[in-house]
Amino acid sequence: MRPRPPFRSSPRPRRRGARAALALSALTALTTSAVPATAATTGSAGHCARQAQLRVPGAEHQQSACLDELTTAGTVASGHTDPADWAGLTPKDLAVPSGVPGIQVDGYFPDTSTTNTNHGWQHDAQFVIRLPDRWNGGLVVAGTPGNREQYANDRAIADAVLARGYAYAATDKGNTGLAFHRDGKAPGDAIAEWNDRVTQLTRAARAVVAQRYHRPPARTLATGMSNGGYLVRWQLENHPELYDGGVDWEGTLWRTDGPNLLDFLPKAMRAYPVYAAGGEGAEAAREQLHAAGFPAGSEFLWPYHHKVYWDLTQRLYREELDPGFDGPTEAGTPYCLPGTPACDADYDYATRPEEVRKAVAKIALTGRIGKPLITLHGTLDTLLPIGEDSDVYARMVREAGRGALHRYYRVEGGTHTDSLVDAFPDRLRPLSPCYRTAFTALEGWLTKGHRPPASGTVAQPAGQDPVTLANVCALDTTKAAGTPS
Repeated sequence: MRPRPPFRSSPRPRRRGARAALALSALTALTTSAVPATAATTGSAGHCARQAQLRVPGAEHQQSACLDELTTAGTVASGHTDPADWAGLTPKDLAVPSGVPGIQVDGYFPDTSTTNTNHGWQHDAQFVIRLPDRWNGGLVVAGTPGNREQYANDRAIADAVLARGYAYAATDKGNTGLAFHRDGKAPGDAIAEWNDRVTQLTRAARAVVAQRYHRPPARTLATGMSNGGYLVRWQLENHPELYDGGVDWEGTLWRTDGPNLLDFLPKAMRAYPVYAAGGEGAEAAREQLHAAGFPAGSEFLWPYHHKVYWDLTQRLYREELDPGFDGPTEAGTPYCLPGTPACDADYDYATRPEEVRKAVAKIALTGRIGKPLITLHGTLDTLLPIGEDSDVYARMVREAGRGALHRYYRVEGGTHTDSLVDAFPDRLRPLSPCYRTAFTALEGWLTKGHRPPASGTVAQPAGQDPVTLANVCALDTTKAAGTPS
């Protein structure tokens, strides 16, 4: 969930809008140039074939471009991505693949909200579809993390899958930015639209792939991080017919009865200032943060998350799901002290009216996945603590009787955003290469029947140089104990 500069509290505006042990090297498997061209992958025509015939079903507007490079090795210079949209999501040493020519289609579906300013369109429900000349027969669909726009996954996800020959599609989820909660007619509608928009884009992208290559994708994979990981979970629970599998990178957990972020973030907002002030109450405050889910050993990350994430995330998502808590004020009062009227530091999800649970029910997860899913989550995640999120979701999947479809990897030393690895290289490890390894493992599971390693904890490597650490991750769960119960 990417923060942006906070806004001033103001009277709440009227809501508006529409409703959305296997050792694999990520360095060698996923950051090389595109797959070699063959008769099976290239098709009967050459570079950017059938560009003029491509039509995105349901799109209100689209424009296409024939590019010599679809990865960020070329799209940054050509203007076909937005580096600001993916800033902070990957480590600086993550390799950038190249050698992927093809077609990029940008556009938008009908929508009434206008928070996405890309291309000067002032229009939400924007999408990007990339179609490599050398196609491996697959399609990857992604929703964005946080409240970012459609290019947010370009470094973390699109570069890697395009280099493997996949077609790729991503959506802005139908509303973006700090004011995303203004969209929709009722609480929960804005997040519910995210799910609808991913479903809509998946169907449309499958049709575009068939237009370009004269056959539908042999496999369609859902993938994403944070809010994007939530979207993967939801799609595999609710529309498994559209996908063959997915990779969930630290997805957000929404449950009607909790846990969810409206449970644990207020506890952090109350306890952290006392902990930071020192004195006799500091140790008790530290224990309160641990009890809320923030793991022992993550203390060095607390100042950053207090300043950047906890307060802003709580206020925005609480406004989306429980706008009545602060009356006409929009998204609360930043950094208010406990005891301040309608202060989010005092928010108690368990005591809120039933209508709040009804709003959460619109977006809640069940664990009833219908296709293979790989989940990975860092043990030092200090925005979505692992014990309050993916540990719980893994139990939900097992309790729903779908455990055979799930692999869950707890990555020691991983945190929510990989840019923090560059600030704390001696304490953290990036999740980007582990995601790429997990993606390769999913491919083998689906295409060759090679089952991934058993769920468990992936040990933090010792003594690796930063470049290797940023690009290599083995899903070896035999070196560390701690498979969650």
